[in-house]
Amino acid sequence: MAVAELTLIPIGTKTTSVSKYIAGALDSIGEVDGLRYELNPMGTTIAHDDLKVLYDVIRRMQESVFDAGADRVYTVVKIDDRRDKDYSFEDKVTSVNEKRKK
Repeated sequence: MAVAELTLIPIGTKTTSVSKYIAGALDSIGEVDGLRYELNPMGTTIAHDDLKVLYDVIRRMQESVFDAGADRVYTVVKIDDRRDKDYSFEDKVTSVNEKRKK
């Protein structure tokens, strides 16, 4: 499964608020079979079995920010594409928490 963390930063808007752009980006995803996503305070985590699907979702999300009126979009993407076993983004967090000193 491929897991990506995506941060979209609209530039060239008349406001410091980005929530309407992020809401539009999430709405642009639509219904993608097998896609999982989770919004967090600093970005969005998305996951799918097919890396090509993730790339398409990232493209659609970025384009939606331009469609909403941004003159420029700074996008940060981190991808973890693990193919030796099935896992989810929750599994990654659980694995770290289990190894922490108590």
